[in-house]
Amino acid sequence: MENPSKELFEEWQKNPKYWKCKGLFYFNKDDKRIIVDKPNPNYGTTLNFANKKAYLFLIGMFCFFGFVAFMITKSK
Repeated sequence: MENPSKELFEEWQKNPKYWKCKGLFYFNKDDKRIIVDKPNPNYGTTLNFANKKAYLFLIGMFCFFGFVAFMITKSK
């Protein structure tokens, strides 16, 4: 699927079969986005865990914040 329409993105976002643990995790292999808005816009965004790049993004975030925490505790 090349470029899904905006209507298809909205359908994916609102379809409960793509949301696990009551909307906490999003898992849709057809959706190529890494960061996805939650169905309720007040809850922010989440990662599409069907996309392998999302795991790389998550590991990168853990490494970054781990490095920051390490540097803060090292300087004391």
